[in-house]
Formats: sequence, structure tokens, C-alpha cells
Amino acid sequence: MLIVTIVGARPQFIKAAVVSRAIGEHNVGGGPPINEVIVHTGQHYDGNMFQVFFEELHIPTPAYNLGIDSCSHGLMTGRMLESSEAVLQEQKPDWVLVYGDTNSTLAGTLAAKKLHLRLAHVEAGLRSFNMRMPEEQNRLVADRLSDVLFCPTKTAVTNLKKEGIGNSPYGETVLNVGDVMYDAILFYSDIAEQKSSILDRLEIQPGEYVLSTIHRAENTDVLARLENIILALREIAEETKVILPLHPRTRKILSDWKPSMLGIKVIDPVSYLDMILLEKKCQAIITDSGGIQKEAYFFQKPCITLRNETEWVELVNAGVNYLVGADKNSIVETFNSLRSGTLDFSQDFYGNGTAGEKIVEVLVNHQGIRRK
Repeated sequence: MLIVTIVGARPQFIKAAVVSRAIGEHNVGGGPPINEVIVHTGQHYDGNMFQVFFEELHIPTPAYNLGIDSCSHGLMTGRMLESSEAVLQEQKPDWVLVYGDTNSTLAGTLAAKKLHLRLAHVEAGLRSFNMRMPEEQNRLVADRLSDVLFCPTKTAVTNLKKEGIGNSPYGETVLNVGDVMYDAILFYSDIAEQKSSILDRLEIQPGEYVLSTIHRAENTDVLARLENIILALREIAEETKVILPLHPRTRKILSDWKPSMLGIKVIDPVSYLDMILLEKKCQAIITDSGGIQKEAYFFQKPCITLRNETEWVELVNAGVNYLVGADKNSIVETFNSLRSGTLDFSQDFYGNGTAGEKIVEVLVNHQGIRRK
């Protein structure tokens, strides 16, 4: 069996590493052999954003690097669609595997279905219900066209069934397999403890700092929102160290604007192992990232989310994730409130760490699935 995996962004590299490892274990275990061909669209082109991930996560080297980056959504997606189609025509896979909600996901989805190939979507069923988000647009298309949808949570399954996406005459096509990101954390957490020296390099101690990330266009492209976030981080930094690994696009915007970053320790993007150690040892997390909201939960850290909505509603309902938008006072007041009270991280939202092997098992056993 041949699987073509299409990825292009940092979170997808991590998720793909889980499934690639499960494929390797399947092959060693003597099951029907699976060949995987990885296509990297090039969407994340900075060395710290992708090359180091393939190296330290031991992901097989991509057979194709399409080298498509730094252009508008439409141009990027169009070029990825054209190039992905050529790869799929050459490879003729049994399955095409896409992840998440990026332009790479959208292009891979369209290329596969135009060629009538079987398509599986990992991390299906997530919804922010904000149609202004490019990610929401991308995931809706991927979910509607995929033959099998691998959901990370019960909420994701419910979302799909409300939209009329469910089981077909060809078999069960919406499956709650758990979250591959949880698989990744379980596997790489101890490795990060052994290999990462990020705390020593930054001269910080466990529990004495807050970790923050800012990268979403809704925050970076609206100066008033970005200014409020920076002002909030500066106020928090008066009492607690704030570490801010800066996304290349956010760095460019800040370099043009040149705000005061007094008290905030701005660093370059870090590797995955460095990032999960920073998450594991921090006091709290302030972010607009989707994946980091979950990783905060995995490491039992309170998360302040710089958005008005989230796909991970179960974390908000559990009282461990706080939606504050870009309001300076809300950010600071929420952070200060975290110093009192105990949070409950005991609920099992994301499976038991076997999502990767479940995905491989389904792909092997359900080659005949094709949704109407």
C-alpha cells in the first residue's frame, strides 16, 4: 500500500511524525507493507520552522519539496494544487493523507479529489465557527471531501454529524481516534528533557517564567490588537519573566512598527524539543496558537488564549483555557487571577496516546472506503 502524505507547516510535521512512526512499527510488525511518500509544500520555509523538525523528530526526508511560500493565499494554494496534482499523478497512491487546516491541507485535498483518490483528513471536525479565519475555510473543505475523517475529540465528531457528515454505505468514515498531538507529547517529552538545553541557554529556571506566542493574522495584522497584547505582556513582565519565541511574520511586523518590548525576552523560533520543554517548565502560557492550547493542557499549564473563539471548547468548559481576545486588561487580570485557585487537568479529552496506530490500522483495513 502506498500513502502520500502532504504537509507544509510546523504543526503538520509533528502530527506526521506520529503517523510515520506508526507506519514504521506496522511494517516491523509484519503487517501488509506500507510505503509512505512525504510531500513538503514549503509553506514554512524558515530553517527553524521546518528543517530542524524533520531532523529531530526523525521524520523520513520528504521525497518532494515543492518550495512554495511567501505569496498570497490564492497564489500559494493554486501553486500547491498544481504541483501536488503532478506528484499524485506520478505516484498513484492508495491513500492521500492531509493534516489540520493550512493552505497545504486545502491544496492536497483538492488535488486528491480532482484525481478521484482516497483521502483521509487527520484532525477533522474542528470548528471555530469564524468564517473569516482561513483555517476554518480550509478545514470545512477538507472535511466535506475526505473519505475518512480522523477526529481528535468527541466534540469534533459531533460537529461533523451536525453538518450531515457521518457514516456511509461503504463503512464508518467519521472516527474518534484521539489526538496525534497527545501521542507526540507522550513520546517526545522525556526526549526533550534529555536533549534540550533551552532553559540553560536562556538562563531561566522552571516555574519562573510565562511562555507566549503570537502569530495569527487576526492579531498581527491589526495594529491595535497587537499593541494591546504587547502592552499586556510588558505589564506581566514587570513581575514575571515573559519568553516570546517570535514567528518570522510577527517579527517582520514588529520590526516595521518598532514598539518597546521592555521586559519581554524575544527569541527566535525554537525547535520542537525546545518548545515542549519551555511549555513543560513554564508557569503559564499566553498564546493564539491552536496546538499550543492543547499542549498546555497536556503539561497541566493554564492557558490564556488571545482569541475570541477556540476549536478546543472542552478546555474552556473545563476552566483551564481562558479566551481573552486582545484586550489588555482582560489578559493581565486573567493572568493575575491564575495565582489563586486550583485547576483540574484530570479529564481525558484527547485519547490514550494511540491515535497514530489507530489511523494506520484504519487505512490498512478500509481500503475500500469511498464516500458518496
